[in-house]
Amino acid sequence: MQRADHNATLFEMRLERSRRDLFDMFEGLYGRHPAYADFRNRLEDMMRRAWAERSEDLKWLDMKRDLEPDWFQRPDMIGYVFYVDLFAGDLNGVLGKLDYLEQLGVSYVHLMPCLKPRPGDNDGGYSVMDYRAINPDLGTMDDLEKVANALRERGMSLCLDMVLNHTAREHEWAVAARAGDARKAAFYHLFDDRKLPDQYEETLVEIFPDTAPGSFTFEDQIKSWVWTTFNTHQWDLNWANPDVFLEIADTMLFLANKGVDVLRLDAVAFMWKRMGTRCQSELEVHMILQALRAVCRIACPAVIHLEEAIVSPQEMLPYLGRGSHDGKEGNLAYHNSLMVQFWSAIATRETALMEHTLSTHFPTVLRNATYANYIRCHDDIGWAITDEDAQAVGATGFGHRAFLQQFYTGDFPGSFARGIAFGVNEETGDARLSGSFASLAGLEAAILDGDPIGIDRAVDRILLGHALIAAYSGIPLIYMGDEIALLNDHSYLDDASKAHDSRWVHRPEMDWELVSEIEANPKGSPQAHVFAGVRHIVSRRKETPEIHAGHPVRILRAPHRSVLAFSREAPTGPLVCLFNFADEAADVPAEWLLKQGVVEFHDALADQPTWVSNGDVTLPPYGRVWLR
Repeated sequence: MQRADHNATLFEMRLERSRRDLFDMFEGLYGRHPAYADFRNRLEDMMRRAWAERSEDLKWLDMKRDLEPDWFQRPDMIGYVFYVDLFAGDLNGVLGKLDYLEQLGVSYVHLMPCLKPRPGDNDGGYSVMDYRAINPDLGTMDDLEKVANALRERGMSLCLDMVLNHTAREHEWAVAARAGDARKAAFYHLFDDRKLPDQYEETLVEIFPDTAPGSFTFEDQIKSWVWTTFNTHQWDLNWANPDVFLEIADTMLFLANKGVDVLRLDAVAFMWKRMGTRCQSELEVHMILQALRAVCRIACPAVIHLEEAIVSPQEMLPYLGRGSHDGKEGNLAYHNSLMVQFWSAIATRETALMEHTLSTHFPTVLRNATYANYIRCHDDIGWAITDEDAQAVGATGFGHRAFLQQFYTGDFPGSFARGIAFGVNEETGDARLSGSFASLAGLEAAILDGDPIGIDRAVDRILLGHALIAAYSGIPLIYMGDEIALLNDHSYLDDASKAHDSRWVHRPEMDWELVSEIEANPKGSPQAHVFAGVRHIVSRRKETPEIHAGHPVRILRAPHRSVLAFSREAPTGPLVCLFNFADEAADVPAEWLLKQGVVEFHDALADQPTWVSNGDVTLPPYGRVWLR
């Protein structure tokens, strides 16, 4: 069989494999739309064209990942997340930093938004005016392709952001809509008066109440109100229009053919609008996302989807596929609850709420999907703790959220944290938080106070977090600078374009001088201790097959109130992981561990035997062990 015939046959086989996953979604979404008649043909032609244009090396990668569908669930997957300019200046600069990432053990690289944004205020790059061009400050699409190729040669995968809910008002579609193009106007939600917007507003939740109140913006040029959930310059797309689906799917395939392995689909919860609801996580959102996933399985099956939905556990899990979408929707979703519960347990020195939340709301295993685990990211922390979960452990939701906010802004007596409030809602009293991992963990305060014990405790809190996300089911994501314990950067206050947004406090430039100091003196500073500890955790994860995301994670009822315990249940036997969230030692009875299946008192994390004394395994303050 000739190569062209082979490729054509392969495409048809993949089309048949995913045909129902794709087309069954469209009757409910677009069946009554006047443009639906030729929609299916246009979509098939688009996928065939993208497949024909896909390079041979990417087609071989498609085949490899078809044969190894668990490639992203394996213990050797380690993520690193950064803004290109802050990490390396531009895309060409990234090429010069790949040795550093390889030294750290990274196999998944997320370049924070680098598609061309609107000039000026652009929501940190998430207000995109051209999905097929790179921010000129960072380079060109050719430069991105070079980075993708270089990463692939080192066995690393490239993750890129694609915003699905909205475009910048400067996007060519929005520009055409303002110029009177009726077809492009239908790409957005436009209203002649406030009647319908006011009705929608009755049930909508404001996302940025202090900087962008309301969800609609009056556009004087066309005398219309535009749906703008996030900011006045971010126009929400009308996904009820099948032309929007075609345009976005075509763009996804374009990026996939440039070498992108993971598409991080931003703001997906808001994509479908329904009167009388929050317009978040509606059923049609999951239909759209399953269809987009099927498009990639057909035309670029090496590519997986990370769906960004920072919502409650019950609302988040469907993004990984539940019910009829099981195994067919997102491959990755952020485990926001794990992050929030980490900070909650650190503040209270107790794990009851964490244990309850993780055991009550999350399944032991997922099909064709897993979590993206993190302790910090580029965004703020919202205290996603429900009233019901708080009540289950004898607390109140509002009270506990208020406590956490006060603790991590340093306003609670005895707090070691140095965070900054973000998104304060004066009407409801709700607030969110900004701050770097190291500053929230107490390193900033301890260094300023000259407190050596406090420094050691802060380092251990940081390594506790990294060990937790490395052992839990999913891909651990290291946010740039956390591996060298970068502190809050208050210089953002001197930049008028950033001063209004406290999230820039945890978006510092990468400190390469500090990296050089660590390399020259690897035991000389708390930052060096963190770096060595993170590298050790990464290397041990890769040597611990029980951590494969296909193996169930079962939350255990730990015999000590400051200890979180869970078991990774591999066919060869369980790995019991223990994490002490207190600044005091905690004893765990060896008899209890034996009942959980521990047969070797060998710590896979430290790669050495675990000492049993007086019938107990003693965890030091913020201690962590992975017991076989």
